[in-house]
Amino acid sequence: MSITAAELQSGKGSGDENFPVASALIRRRHRPAIHAFYAFARAADDVADHPSAPADDKLRLLEEFRASLLGEKKTIAQAVRLREVATAQGLSLQHGLDLLEAFRRDVTQLRYRDWNALMDYCRYSAMPVGRFVLDVHGEDVGTWPANDALCAALQVINHLQDCKKDHQKLDRVYIPMEALWAEGIGPEALMEPRATPALERVIKSLARRTSQLLAHAKPFSNQIRDPWLAFEVAMIQEFAQDLTAKLLRKDPLSERVHHTKLELVPLVLGTGLRFAAQRLSRSSLQLARTRQ
Repeated sequence: MSITAAELQSGKGSGDENFPVASALIRRRHRPAIHAFYAFARAADDVADHPSAPADDKLRLLEEFRASLLGEKKTIAQAVRLREVATAQGLSLQHGLDLLEAFRRDVTQLRYRDWNALMDYCRYSAMPVGRFVLDVHGEDVGTWPANDALCAALQVINHLQDCKKDHQKLDRVYIPMEALWAEGIGPEALMEPRATPALERVIKSLARRTSQLLAHAKPFSNQIRDPWLAFEVAMIQEFAQDLTAKLLRKDPLSERVHHTKLELVPLVLGTGLRFAAQRLSRSSLQLARTRQ
């Protein structure tokens, strides 16, 4: 009997993610669409990430996600729901299709040769998430470059945080192979109790490249018209910068490189104060211009 997508679900929810998903900051009217997109992504990701399901079954199920999203089938409830929401609100289905490409790669591609190959993966695995949220809010596509930089940074942070677990459980290595080879090591270095000096150099090098992505994403919040979404983006940017700093100091093989709830409090408060000051300054400038 064929395996179903429901049998492969992990039970994870939005509370298990590293960054907010449709938090209380998002306007109520926008949350159903974002939750539908998250449920679709979570269900498809669970299929791709299942540790024991055969690859052929995973690919078959991901094809059912695609067919259900496009209305060719109705076998995957989460895909049908996303299609209904997207159709009702005039939203593109392309972001969901892009995610499915990333999940197919998770099944068929276990290594990435260089940084450019990893960024191409992020183009499908991370960037569509932010683009969908922007579309839900009616934001301009001119915000996409900054969004893409932030989403790619979040994805790389996650890969570095979980580099040992990904290799151990799924034989996936998102750290570019050329970065490992340059230090004379291979994926086996990820299985050590602690990072070797060579692996530490690789991780710190990738963390610095992530900092460059975050520098490109810095203007993102100010480009967003919706103030609540802009504040959420500002917080995510702050969280990402702090996690990247941790990766420059800590060893993800032997140390926790995630935020505790207590650690988030000063980050949220500091971001809130800076965001309010920036928005007030911008409003004052706009008012002054109208009076000229």
